[in-house]
Amino acid sequence: MGRVAIKEEFKMMMEGILGAESTDLLAALDTEPQVSIRYNPFKVQARPEGESVPWNRYGYYLSSRPVFTFDPLFHAGNYYVQEAASMFVGHLLAGAIDEEEGVRLLDLCAAPGGKTTLYSAQVGLEGLVVANEPVRNRAKVLAENVRKWGLGNVAVTMNDPQAIAETLPEWFDVVAVDAPCSGEGMFRKDDRAREEWTPEAVRMCAQRQRTILSEAWRALRPGGVLIYSTCTFNRAEDEEQVEWLAEEFDTEKIDIEIDPSWGITVTEAAGHDCYHFYPHRSRGEGLFAVVLRKGEARSKQRPTRPRRTALVPAPKKEYGELGRWVASPEAMRFATAGDRYFGYYEWHSEAMSYVSDRLNVIYSGVCMGQMFGGKLRPDHALALFHDLNEKVARTELSRAEAMAYLRRESPAEIATKMQEGIGALCYEGCAIGWAKRIGARINNMLPSELRVLTKESEEEIWQE
Repeated sequence: MGRVAIKEEFKMMMEGILGAESTDLLAALDTEPQVSIRYNPFKVQARPEGESVPWNRYGYYLSSRPVFTFDPLFHAGNYYVQEAASMFVGHLLAGAIDEEEGVRLLDLCAAPGGKTTLYSAQVGLEGLVVANEPVRNRAKVLAENVRKWGLGNVAVTMNDPQAIAETLPEWFDVVAVDAPCSGEGMFRKDDRAREEWTPEAVRMCAQRQRTILSEAWRALRPGGVLIYSTCTFNRAEDEEQVEWLAEEFDTEKIDIEIDPSWGITVTEAAGHDCYHFYPHRSRGEGLFAVVLRKGEARSKQRPTRPRRTALVPAPKKEYGELGRWVASPEAMRFATAGDRYFGYYEWHSEAMSYVSDRLNVIYSGVCMGQMFGGKLRPDHALALFHDLNEKVARTELSRAEAMAYLRRESPAEIATKMQEGIGALCYEGCAIGWAKRIGARINNMLPSELRVLTKESEEEIWQE
């Protein structure tokens, strides 16, 4: 079955933007996109082999697309499958702030988590990322990807942007808005985006984007940085939004160094540089991005009072048991939320509590697990935490054994390798989850919702 045809209105629009070159863009949109991944620098110590994405030091192009579901390292959070152009926002962040670590960053439209995990690694463990997604099912996917990434410096919230701006006015050093858009940059790999695109959809998205940007501006501190991006080509959702921002608010230009070899098209809007990725010019999908600085004038907005106490500090008598599971217990603070224990780095534990008391937080830090009789039953997220204590019992698995575990099977071969009790199961030295050995059998502790449903042979897994 052939591809869905690109609509004539879109072709005419792009001819108005690119002229005769629009035919090159349309031809590129009918080709196969190149696959790229971004590795987790807190879990992968040696740089992987492969061709680097030039604007992101952790990004790599792949020569073919494996079935990632059948790679245990994917489930371990060693890398994130992310389109190369989307990684460009990290280059904007690096060029816009003097020091990447220690910042408070709000990712306002964060699901499924590609840019959140990028920001999480880039701001470092001393930084704090608040990743927001107002739609419940998308927020769950976001939280799962944050757990898998495993850095412990992210709070996942599920709030309307207006609620965040009202609750935490001028609280963030950086606000990133990867806005819901008409999806023109997805035409190469998503036929549904082609089907759903209309000029009216563009207008509706542009109106919605302005509402979101207004709230993002309120949440940004004076002197802070706004990163705005879309996966579109049209001016209404791109340059015209920058012009509107400059007209409505006190914006300042930020100069970013761009290598001409990257194939990025730089346009101008209200004195600000705007960056376009066109698939016929650059090695990535369609993307628009801009970075602005907020003027220094302060408003009279004040943070609201907490609605509740969401996190209760764990008793000090439990710190010994909780701390033995992590490599740097002296750097951690522990708290309870309901019947579960969570761990936070000391330097942003107060900020995590501050956010949790005011917003609808569905996940934050690292979920440690539950206590039974003074002993921790570890949560799956703790196995994926980058700072899991090396002294925790570990069992190395073959690929076949790792995939059997991820299908939530309990092979007897694994039991013969394990010590009695709970231990981490690893593949190539990376933890993929917990199991408990009870005599000659194991209890597979992988959450049922994470189970890999399909079983294929090694030859089928890696062909393509």
